[in-house]
Amino acid sequence: MVGEAAPVVVGTLSNRELRLHCLPSRYGAVAAIFLLAADCPNHPTGAGDHDRKGNQMKIVGIDVYDYPVRYAHGEYVMSGGRAAVYQVGTLVRVRTDEGLDGWGEITPLGSTYLPTSPDAVRAGIAELAPRLVGADPTNISAINRLMDEVLLGQGYAKSALDIASWDIFGKSVGRPVAALLGGVLQDDFPLYEAVPLAAPAAMAEFITERRKTGINRFQLKVGNRPAEDIARTRACAEAGDDDTVVIADSNGGWNLLDAQIAIGGMEGLPIYVEQPCRTTRDSILAHRNSRLPLVLDESITNSNELFEAKYEAGAASVNIKISRVGGLTKAARMRDLMQELNLMVSMEDMWGGDVISAAVSHLAASTRPENLLNVSFFNDWTDGHVAGYQPRSQNGRGSAPSAPGLGITVDHSALTPPIFTTG
Repeated sequence: MVGEAAPVVVGTLSNRELRLHCLPSRYGAVAAIFLLAADCPNHPTGAGDHDRKGNQMKIVGIDVYDYPVRYAHGEYVMSGGRAAVYQVGTLVRVRTDEGLDGWGEITPLGSTYLPTSPDAVRAGIAELAPRLVGADPTNISAINRLMDEVLLGQGYAKSALDIASWDIFGKSVGRPVAALLGGVLQDDFPLYEAVPLAAPAAMAEFITERRKTGINRFQLKVGNRPAEDIARTRACAEAGDDDTVVIADSNGGWNLLDAQIAIGGMEGLPIYVEQPCRTTRDSILAHRNSRLPLVLDESITNSNELFEAKYEAGAASVNIKISRVGGLTKAARMRDLMQELNLMVSMEDMWGGDVISAAVSHLAASTRPENLLNVSFFNDWTDGHVAGYQPRSQNGRGSAPSAPGLGITVDHSALTPPIFTTG
C-alpha cells in the first residue's frame, strides 16, 4: 500500500557496509540504492570529503607503459602523405591505497595529425602524476580541477588519467562506467571502420570485404587531389547498399579550393562529408551551398565550439575523440550537450587498443540511440589486445562490458616494464 515503509538496502560503497533505510513502498519492496553524494557520509565523493580526508581513497602510485599498436590491415594511409603501420601507445595504471587499480590509454595518430605526440603526452603525464598522488580518484571533478591547476590545456596528457579515474570509480561502487555516465541506453550499437586512402578499386574492395564481417559504416580517407577523391568516393558508395553509411573524411587535408571542387563533384552521392578543411571557418566556406550532410571533427575541441558547429557551420554531427577533448569527463559533457542540440554524435579516439575501446564503449552505450551516428572499436583495427581483445565486437556491432569500471582486465604479462613510475 502506498505510504507503507519498505526495507531498502543502501550501500555505503566506500567500505561495502550495508545500512537499512525506509522509503514508501511505491519505490518497490527492496531497492538497492547507491548513495554517491553528501547524504552518504562514508562515501569518498560526498560533499564533506575534505572534512574526512582519513576516509578517502587515495592514489598511491601511477605507472606509465609504452606499447606499439600495429594496424591490422597493413599500412594506414591518410591525406597529405600521412601513413604508418603502427603507432606509439601509452598506457597508464593508477594505483590506490585500497588495492583498486584504474587503467587509461592514449595513442596519438603520429605527430602531425593533431597537436600532440607520444613524447608530448608522456611529458605532460610526468608533470601531472606527482600532483595526483594522495588525491581521491573517485572524485572525478576534483581530479580534473587538480590537473587543470597543474597544466593549462594539454588535454591529451590528462585524458588517460581521467579514464583511469573513471575505471577506479566504477570498481569502487561495483558499477560499469556506462551506468555512472547516465545509464545504459542501448545494449549494442553500430560500429564503423576507416578505409585507408588508396586507389578507388582497392578502397571499394576493402568495403566489400569488411561488409562480410557485418560492418556497414565506413569513413573513407580522402583529402588529396579532388578528381581522385571524387572517384574514390563514388567507387566506395557503389560498393555498399541502401543501408551503408559512407563518410568522405579529408581530415582537414584539402585547401579551400580543393575542398570546394571535391564537395561539388560528390554532390548527389549518398554520403557525408567530414572535416573538409583544417579549420571550422574554412570548412564552412568549403561546404557553402552543398546539400551533403557535414560532419566536423578535428576543429571542434570544447563545448563552446559545438554551438559554432551547429549554428554557423550547419553541421549535422560532430565526431568526439576522447583524448582531443581532454578525457572521458569532458567527452560525456559534450555528448550530453550535443544530444540537447539535436546533433548526431560519433565517438572514438585517435588510435588505440582494448583500453580505449572500452572507454569508447561506455560512452556509446550511454548515448541516446537516435543521436548516435558512428562508433569505433580500435581493437578491431589494431593488435592492441592488452586485455584479451575485450570488448569484442560481433557482426559489426559493439557493446559495453557489464563488469565494474571499464569492465576489462589488463594482462600485465602482455606489457613491458613501466617507462616511469610516480609514487
